[in-house]
Amino acid sequence: MADGGAGRLAESGDAGRPEPSWSVPLADPDVVRTPDGWIAYGTGPVREGLAVPAAVSEDLVTWHGIGNVLEALAPEAGDSYWAPEVCEREGAWWMYYSVGHGDRGHLVRVARAATPEGPFRDQSVVLTPEELFAIDASPCRLGDGSWWLFFARDVLEHERPGTHLAAAPLLTPTTLGPTVPVLAPYDDWQIFQREREMYGRRFTWHTLEGPHVVVRDGLLLLTFSGGSWQGTGYRTAWMHAASPTGPWTVPEAGEDVLLRSDAEFIGPGHDSCTTGPDGQDVIAFHAWDEARTGRYMHLRELEVDTAVPRLRVGGTLS
Repeated sequence: MADGGAGRLAESGDAGRPEPSWSVPLADPDVVRTPDGWIAYGTGPVREGLAVPAAVSEDLVTWHGIGNVLEALAPEAGDSYWAPEVCEREGAWWMYYSVGHGDRGHLVRVARAATPEGPFRDQSVVLTPEELFAIDASPCRLGDGSWWLFFARDVLEHERPGTHLAAAPLLTPTTLGPTVPVLAPYDDWQIFQREREMYGRRFTWHTLEGPHVVVRDGLLLLTFSGGSWQGTGYRTAWMHAASPTGPWTVPEAGEDVLLRSDAEFIGPGHDSCTTGPDGQDVIAFHAWDEARTGRYMHLRELEVDTAVPRLRVGGTLS
């Protein structure tokens, strides 16, 4: 992704749709607070041996591209780098991402950098070697100081086969403990495709992906997306628990969905959360432009209520 490209939040776009936060496509945005402001990472093409486009902001309103920040692996590892998420731990910055060939063969890996701007270098560790397919890794530090990694993985033997959510203790930045299931698909809006050919069989394939956790008052509020990222049925939903091992509570139908296609957004999904300049919670997500040429980053305030567990998407930042 080329350097440059500036965008501002909360301006009106064509067809009544809001302008994206950044004028360059950035799918699966992970927005992270840094000592100098904020940085956003996302899914994008490999350019000149580097993957993962990034942009920086001093105020969460105006963004400037800094190019790609992850050193790509040898071609046999794959050509598609998806959904990076970054955290600071033990004096370094760690990027969790997946790589595969197109939409097949993805597994979760980890890269390290001295600064959030990179360059990130892969640590030669596959964190999910026993999975058929694993993507969308999201590191989370709990209130007790322990770390967990949430991710999405393929599960075939289930009444709703497809991509489910899971988690594992992140014992060190490069070591996972035992994996536990977190959430299986539970509704037809999470169908990716009927009669989808996968692993030599045909399935009504369901997809849950993009898990991301906000920790407040000892409660884990997990956001995720479901359905097909390619269409208008893609949605972002949420649930809550006291522990990564559950039990997880999904709100009643209709109350579980945070974002869906409407007059503002087409296929909004795959979010991350950060805190804004005034300490407010902020959700970042992508949505298609009107012409469906790319998925662009949007930011909105996120209303978090732990007294009666609830998440709501609020207004724009100013």
